[in-house]
Amino acid sequence: MNSLEDQLKNLFPDHEPSEIPKESEEPTIWMQNDPLICKYEKRKGKPITIIEGYTGADSDFKILAKELKQLLSVGGSFKNEQIIIQGDYRDKIMQFLEKKGFKVKRVGG
Repeated sequence: MNSLEDQLKNLFPDHEPSEIPKESEEPTIWMQNDPLICKYEKRKGKPITIIEGYTGADSDFKILAKELKQLLSVGGSFKNEQIIIQGDYRDKIMQFLEKKGFKVKRVGG
């Protein structure tokens, strides 16, 4: 049983395998001076945490939303320049954002 690499060498004998560039550990996210707003609300009787006030690119904020959802193992979404996380995770979210270098301001509650 040949490995996939051996099979490819047989099919393409002249090909020189190149080093695949590794992606950087973390995508770089634009840091801002203004604090992010972290607030708690209840919608339809369920608690949610909202992060807003990011002035960088939407794509960076979406990356941040994805990282938060993975960190907390919860659902959430990105809409209208807000990250909406299901559940009340203000403390954990604020710690995570501060580790990343953001200033965070807690609003309400």
